[in-house]
Amino acid sequence: MAIILDGKIMAAELMEGLKARVDALKEKNVSVGLAVILVGEDPASQVYVRNKGKACEELGILSETIRLPENTTQKELENLIDKLNQDDRMDGILVQLPLPRHLDEAAVLRKIIPEKDVDGFHIENAGKLFTGQTGVTACTPKGIMHMLKKGNVPLSGKEAVVIGRSNIVGKPIAMLLLNENCTVTICHSRTQDLAAHTKNADILVAAVGKAKFVTADMVKPGAAVIDVGINRVDGKVVGDVDYAEVEKIAGYITPVPGGVGKMTIGMLTENTIESAERKAQ
Repeated sequence: MAIILDGKIMAAELMEGLKARVDALKEKNVSVGLAVILVGEDPASQVYVRNKGKACEELGILSETIRLPENTTQKELENLIDKLNQDDRMDGILVQLPLPRHLDEAAVLRKIIPEKDVDGFHIENAGKLFTGQTGVTACTPKGIMHMLKKGNVPLSGKEAVVIGRSNIVGKPIAMLLLNENCTVTICHSRTQDLAAHTKNADILVAAVGKAKFVTADMVKPGAAVIDVGINRVDGKVVGDVDYAEVEKIAGYITPVPGGVGKMTIGMLTENTIESAERKAQ
């Protein structure tokens, strides 16, 4: 049976350390602030935003959620970001994705100044990750690395396979694994014979958005299986991995819910605190 990499436990430990960092900043009269922009009424986005607000409250971070109607224009959204870029109370700016279709997502993300881009999506931060420089790292990949290291999963020299090539998870986690001296393969919807790749993986990251997509016969015995998926099936939240079957042969596994998702919010707050710490210096 696999060792469970429990996001709830790891996130609780992380939050304790983050709370101490916020308190240390307050002693220097430095407050920490996060602005979250939510455009439209997407139900999943509403839940994420609520959870982010709750985490900030726990840590003593000033959290401001700005809700905009579905028909907000590109100009209105960009003007708001310009204002927040200038607002000294805010160390982080987060635009909740996905945006309504009429808005240019890439242009919106470019508007946020790199040091306040706590999601790590700005092209400058992505470029720094790609070239091995220090920047803001995307929250979910950063959370995955935290879980692997906390779980003492061996990384150097290991075969890592990432299923999914998004800019939010797939590509950045591949770079982070490469930086830890893994040999990395990125698989995607056009990959031929996916199982031939996944069966070689010592570390397998599934970020495809398809319920129970990764089955036991695709997994190498003893592998670390990281499930990034959040899918709703018959009112239940399930991952991209067939947890019940894969758990029997994997060496390590993350549950859904209670796995990577918990770490993502922890890393968002850490990125915000790091921004405030840079400002304090």
